[in-house]
Amino acid sequence: MKQNRSFDQLGLRLSRQALRVLKERGIFVQAAVSLEHQHLAKRYVVRGLESGGAVGDLGRYVTFAREDGRPIECLHPVEAIGVNGLHAVVVAPVMVRIEMLRKGRTYELLITQHRPDEPIDPKRPALETKVLFRGIHGRLELDLSGKDKRQAGAVLPAFYSLAGEEVRIPKRFQQVVGAITAAVHCAGCSHSHFVRTRNKEAALAAINTPATQSSQNNLSAAGVA
Repeated sequence: MKQNRSFDQLGLRLSRQALRVLKERGIFVQAAVSLEHQHLAKRYVVRGLESGGAVGDLGRYVTFAREDGRPIECLHPVEAIGVNGLHAVVVAPVMVRIEMLRKGRTYELLITQHRPDEPIDPKRPALETKVLFRGIHGRLELDLSGKDKRQAGAVLPAFYSLAGEEVRIPKRFQQVVGAITAAVHCAGCSHSHFVRTRNKEAALAAINTPATQSSQNNLSAAGVA
């Protein structure tokens, strides 16, 4: 299901006050994803920035994963000036964005999938977005910044429907949600919490390889004929 541009470009819908507080507390998150054209590979890809961190009782973070929830490889890491900011650049034909906001022990979670839509004629395709999970006012009673810090990454917030029934996070995304839960507790964050790095040669080869060839290479590596 296609969604409107607010999800495509902005991720979680935050009030001006919330954005102001995040800025004042020194947490910078670039949740927007963009559609970019690779001239050598002659294809469109999605670009995102893993970013964020935490300070005190406030945290916000954005990371990315593959469609099946496994860690995605970044194009390259970013050594930013300061903390709680940019950590890595991610470029892929298809990616899943995971965004979380924490205030105290209350959590907001948005998981969306992004890919280029089918182009009409020779025109630039639209950015297709599918909402895979939306968690509102989630709760986690553990204090991951205190004595329960050792459990960071192993516990997930609980989310409920409007009727008070628990809404379970899809199993394939539980690993990345655990990682981002730890990330929104990472005070003065200066590192990636989920995306993986790879060597420069492999990164350049991958982003300049057409999607069909890349998929065939992945299947061959997995032993699939």
